[in-house]
Amino acid sequence: MGKYFGTDGVRGIANDELTPHLAYKIGRAGAFVLEEHSNHKNTRTRVIIGTDTRISKDLLSASIAAGVMSVGADVIDVGVIPTPGIAYLTRKLGADAGIVISASHNPMEYNGIKFFGSEGLKLPDEIELEIEDYMDNMNLITQSNIGEEVGKSQCGIDYVKSYEDSLVECLREDLKGLNVTLDCAHGAAYKIGPEVFKRLGAHVHVINHTPNGININDEAGSTCTKGLSQAVLQNKSDIGLAFDGDADRLIAIDEEGNQIDGDKIMLICAKYLKEEGKLSQNKLVVTVMSNLGLHMAAKEL
Repeated sequence: MGKYFGTDGVRGIANDELTPHLAYKIGRAGAFVLEEHSNHKNTRTRVIIGTDTRISKDLLSASIAAGVMSVGADVIDVGVIPTPGIAYLTRKLGADAGIVISASHNPMEYNGIKFFGSEGLKLPDEIELEIEDYMDNMNLITQSNIGEEVGKSQCGIDYVKSYEDSLVECLREDLKGLNVTLDCAHGAAYKIGPEVFKRLGAHVHVINHTPNGININDEAGSTCTKGLSQAVLQNKSDIGLAFDGDADRLIAIDEEGNQIDGDKIMLICAKYLKEEGKLSQNKLVVTVMSNLGLHMAAKEL
């Protein structure tokens, strides 16, 4: 980890640890460095920005966009969208970078800034360290575009629909007959989550889907599944799915109200795919956070 960037980007209490000035510096230094490494040398650098629903999103989004545009890069602001949506759109639209403004599962007073490279993947550590070097020496960024060279911002909210379409297309079957309850954590999945499952034919119940800027993750979502367990039983659902604030984390609830964590979800999916002859190379890819039980169970399968 560097001075500013941790394992999930830059995080802190918004307008205290993570100030608008810091966000501006991140945007300006980030766009400058990424332009230096861009393969699109003959076109203007483009950066996609998306957020979750917390109240500080506008403050930080405006600040980081100003930094990006100050070095002549253009911004596509897609508004509220799950974090994986920014990764997807960055690659799909051929942008030079994607920026997510979110503090994931943390309380609403926190926020964060995470970069994706042009391939929709997390920036390499060496690029983040280079950005940090410029943040500590902003005078080295001599580029200050003026006139027609100033960066522009466009509203890209329609691109969220493109991400929604991609999720629907990922599942080559429908979910007709499935009774689903979703907990959207008053976060980034509050619209797109229910819509995807409805389009796939499921019967959908939704809780915690009315964000007001301050209720994100508040006794809701993947960090607090008690309400979802109760809703699954009340709705007689086949399954419950709880997202976190930026919808890149999932906890499942079975039809009896029991919590099914990530390791169990992966094992269930791998077992099913193996039985269907669809498990590529007979392998399950996990992270170092997965426990020994998962490794033992996978080996037995």
